[in-house]
Amino acid sequence: MHPILILLIAVAAVFVLIIRLRVNAFVALISAAILIGILSPDMAINEVIPAVGERFGGIVGRIGIAIAMAAIIGQCLMESGAADRITRRFVAWLGEKHSSLSLVASGYVLSIPVFSDTVFYLLVPLARSMSARMRGKNYVLNVLSISAGGSATHVYVPPTPGPLVMAATLGVDLGIVILVGLCVALPSSFCGWLYAMWIDRKLNIPMREAPGLSLDELAKIATRSEDELPSFWVSMTPIVVPVIFIAANTIANTFYKETEFAQLTAFLGNPSFALLAGAVVSLWVLARQNRLSLKQLAIPVEEAIKSSGVIILITAGGGAFGGMLVQAGVGEVLGKWAGELGMSLMLLGFLLAMLVKIAQGSGTVAMITASAIMAPLLLSADLAYHPVYVLMSIGSGALIGTWMNDSGFWVFRTMTGLTEIETLQTKSVLLVVLGLTGFAVSLLGSLIFPLI
Repeated sequence: MHPILILLIAVAAVFVLIIRLRVNAFVALISAAILIGILSPDMAINEVIPAVGERFGGIVGRIGIAIAMAAIIGQCLMESGAADRITRRFVAWLGEKHSSLSLVASGYVLSIPVFSDTVFYLLVPLARSMSARMRGKNYVLNVLSISAGGSATHVYVPPTPGPLVMAATLGVDLGIVILVGLCVALPSSFCGWLYAMWIDRKLNIPMREAPGLSLDELAKIATRSEDELPSFWVSMTPIVVPVIFIAANTIANTFYKETEFAQLTAFLGNPSFALLAGAVVSLWVLARQNRLSLKQLAIPVEEAIKSSGVIILITAGGGAFGGMLVQAGVGEVLGKWAGELGMSLMLLGFLLAMLVKIAQGSGTVAMITASAIMAPLLLSADLAYHPVYVLMSIGSGALIGTWMNDSGFWVFRTMTGLTEIETLQTKSVLLVVLGLTGFAVSLLGSLIFPLI
């Protein structure tokens, strides 16, 4: 069976199972992944289940510990009142009307050294607390604001893996990529925030139950007096500690490779360990603020672990689904088709990354795949503009096409309590806005500042 037909059947199966038949998302994704293996002509029937299990296990190995630790951080930030203290400070600085801008700015800055999904784990408690203080209003605006800032810098600004590998593959100076990436990410984030404000008013979705504290518990914490809350800097510590560790690892890998310092930061800055350290600090904040014993701390830890299990399963199921599409050769076929169209390199890179992202779910894989295909074309082309704009176009395309085979889709859906349809209306469309804006800014830059 042709890979594109396999893709169409798999997409239809996921939508029918989840949206039409209301099958549990994890069961639907694993079933669709198995279906892809059965339909794939290059895979024997006895290899299907082991292949699905291998891809599922690979995703759990990469994100499982980090998600569990992030859930503990979120639980402790909520119960201690730290999240509420931070949101009160943000509201005081920016005013209630524009407090969501603080989440855009936080996502924009933190996603430069840290994966955007990790940033979302860290900031979603603040978004929920901010909505609780506003009596459940602006919930969609607040959670989308994190993605508006975080998703943009994640694909445009090294040293996150996607743009870092693209810079090496395409032979573009890293400093130029960082400078131009920051410039492209800024208007993209702002346009994403404008869309978030519009869709929040249009859908008018109140705050939903999600893993962590219930709405009643959040409401009680939001009405605490100032004296009952930890200080602002103590409240920030569980978020700052993992960010410092991960950022140190990024800096060491960029400027001090193969040194003892790089080895130390590789251990400390691994997202699993960095978030473990943040979880330990968050437990200390909770115990200090609520005067809890070690035995009493076991209760919020158990609650967080239970809630994180659902997120891990669904996220890994989405990763297995995308991995099986890659195994079926979907990405390879799309890349070949795009290369034969004979269009401008910026548009070709944009469309190629978009098609690969739609096919297999990972934006990083889409950037790496598209840049590898574009590299020989760049060498033989006589460009009238700097090749960094081709890199930015590829990053823009890698934003578009988030749906059920993207692990980030399920992280957003489960941690916000939105339905699958609502996630498509909000998160998926937001990333389209970010990608199209980024591509437009890249085109404009290639005309105004062609040679930087």
